[in-house]
Amino acid sequence: MSYDDVEIEDMEWNDELQSYTYPCPCGDLFQITKDDLRLGEEIARCPSCSLYITVVYNLEDFAANKTNSNFQPPKQQPISVA
Repeated sequence: MSYDDVEIEDMEWNDELQSYTYPCPCGDLFQITKDDLRLGEEIARCPSCSLYITVVYNLEDFAANKTNSNFQPPKQQPISVA
């Protein structure tokens, strides 16, 4: 069970950790990366204890910009079968 539900707006961006952070009762910080958020992850964990929080956010705010004209999907690579 999650320690708490926290809005992404209540978390702080930490450049050093490249993560959104929120104070943990143990004295460390709950952490979640932008990549985790883009993948739909909603659990921010504390690296120093077993607690975790549920991050409340809008997935669309972190989704890749689909209108970007420079975006190209990855090309399929041929696979050799022996």
